[in-house]
Amino acid sequence: MNTSKLTVSVVLCAYTEERWGDLVAALESLQHQTLPAEEILLVIDHNPRLYSRAGERFTDISVIENRGKRGLSGARNTGIAAAHGKVIAFLDEDAVADGDWLERLLGGYADPNVIGVGGAIEALWLQGRPGWFPEEFDWVVGCTYRGMPLDPAPVRNLIGCNMSFRRELFEKIGGFRSGMGRIGTRPVGCEETELCIRARQERADGVLLYEPRARVHHRVPARRSNWRYFSQRCYSEGLSKAQVTDLVGSRDGLASERSYTLRTLPSGALRGVSDSFRQRNLDGLRRATAIVAGLLITTFGYLFGRNSRSLASLKHLQDKDGAFPLPERLD
Repeated sequence: MNTSKLTVSVVLCAYTEERWGDLVAALESLQHQTLPAEEILLVIDHNPRLYSRAGERFTDISVIENRGKRGLSGARNTGIAAAHGKVIAFLDEDAVADGDWLERLLGGYADPNVIGVGGAIEALWLQGRPGWFPEEFDWVVGCTYRGMPLDPAPVRNLIGCNMSFRRELFEKIGGFRSGMGRIGTRPVGCEETELCIRARQERADGVLLYEPRARVHHRVPARRSNWRYFSQRCYSEGLSKAQVTDLVGSRDGLASERSYTLRTLPSGALRGVSDSFRQRNLDGLRRATAIVAGLLITTFGYLFGRNSRSLASLKHLQDKDGAFPLPERLD
């Protein structure tokens, strides 16, 4: 397939003025791509003041309001419904894309079986990376973590900060579940995991490709580099995984987590202990401890979610007919 004929729309969602500087930087990175986007869609999530400010500042892109439920899933679905590109890419408002980001993403679609392409997300620690924070848990701050492929490879799911899909995929399976995903500062997610699994269940021969050369840099503020956020995010991830497995089954819902738990985490813990002896400091032991604690907290969140009566309330995440409708197109 000649990828030069593919057009791409980029959807970026924002909900707060507190990240205004980050938002400006993200949009500027999109406007300086080696392969320009056909359109950039900034979706404002139920914040009239931010919508007005963005509309006045960004006159050369499409600024629209979330027409779905409040939250990241509803905002993304609004962007999907408004997009015209053959490929729809997603970037977080607190991330900055490399200049060849879109070019690298679109290169993956040369294979007609590829239905989605995502890339690497490097953590940009604004106050330095804590010595105790293990790279195996960089997913806590929404970034690529140790254990992911180093070269282009198929994966089960893409990460929301840096992902793209063929638009026709959404026409077949619908959008993101509106009851899942981040709402404001609530540290939950897995809406992209659920969508990716649903896509593969719909199209067994479809490939979700991880292309590490398609790189973005994700800002990590100080408030996300402490133990409290780490533990809360691990617990929330466990709850989110309980939602996903209830909706798509444990076989698909935990396929990647099994290898991660049995291989990546034990290797990381041993590496941490070895680093402490080799470097003669406690940081390695602290990382090993964080790996064990993070696994236990995540597991507890998962087990609580699976056994809680509140799991029954998750049935509202799926419409009665099993569809995941997008808002009506604006055009």
